[in-house]
Amino acid sequence: MSLPTPQQGLVIRYAYLWHEEKAQGQDEGVKDRPCAVILSAQSEAGDLIVAVLPITHSPPHDPELAMAIPDETKNRLGLDQSPSWIVLSEANKFIWPGPDVRPKPGEGPESVAMGFLPGYFIEVLRQRYLALHEQRKTVYVARSSEDSAVLRLSQVVIPRS
Repeated sequence: MSLPTPQQGLVIRYAYLWHEEKAQGQDEGVKDRPCAVILSAQSEAGDLIVAVLPITHSPPHDPELAMAIPDETKNRLGLDQSPSWIVLSEANKFIWPGPDVRPKPGEGPESVAMGFLPGYFIEVLRQRYLALHEQRKTVYVARSSEDSAVLRLSQVVIPRS
């Protein structure tokens, strides 16, 4: 089997690097976590650039900056029963697949994909993320050092689900 094609709403296993960790000089994520693909676009150099939003158990300090994942969706994705949120205020961007995309231990590359968020949820997630981006309340942590890893929302049309 092979790696999945990253599409908006796909939840993947990924070694996410928080903006705060990057600011403290770290260049590797502390742990693998589920992340939701929010953007996927071809760069001018032909690379596939992906942006992912982290999924966490930590309640948001500002409810505007995160979305709770419904229990039914969490069950379908194989997430645990603890409350989980998708953080909307920051994203990692990288050239796909990159070294931080992680399969389940002992499984093949297809295990990177945990499944898709439901269409209605992706649409709300997309709208809320874009609104925060327009308000300049989002940050990207670039995980690829190549100059071609440029992704600007103004250049990307995000397809509706």
